[in-house]
Amino acid sequence: MEPTRDYPLFGGAFSATLPPGAIDVSDLRPVPDNQEVFCHRVTDQSLIIELLELQAHVQGEEAARYHFEDVGGVQEARAVQVETVQPLVLENLALRGCCQEAWLLSGQQQVAKENQQVAKYVTLHQALLRLPQYQTDLLLTFNQPPPENRSSLGPENLSILPWSLGDFEQLVTSLTLHDPNIFGPQ
Repeated sequence: MEPTRDYPLFGGAFSATLPPGAIDVSDLRPVPDNQEVFCHRVTDQSLIIELLELQAHVQGEEAARYHFEDVGGVQEARAVQVETVQPLVLENLALRGCCQEAWLLSGQQQVAKENQQVAKYVTLHQALLRLPQYQTDLLLTFNQPPPENRSSLGPENLSILPWSLGDFEQLVTSLTLHDPNIFGPQ
């Protein structure tokens, strides 16, 4: 399976390259207007692209940590652990013209799925792209839950590989703005 190039996001205001086999969750259930959510065809992996209000009170690496901890609070995580935070090279981003700073954070959160008591550690990779001229923090999240028992997968699904950090990086670097009117009047 090939990646889906130039996939329209937010009604065509953005586009990006999605990893192979990405399913648009909005085809399955309601998704908030400020989010685009995709799930893997076989694994429990997911990708979330969120348009958030700029958190001007935090700068640099602390902004990435702020959003990671905020997601942990929303998910009611029992534990939140940041492993690495590093700057992204702006020249590598399709959004380099409007992105003032960008960060990649990797960490773990201990969360329980809906209607389940047992909390599992989920690895999260988050890219924070800061667009202050639009008063927006763009947050891209790659959720990597622990692999389930792969022997339960049928032979038709074994050829579909889990997404990699490289797939996420391709999503982040390919994200392109086509219509700044999505941010409202400037």
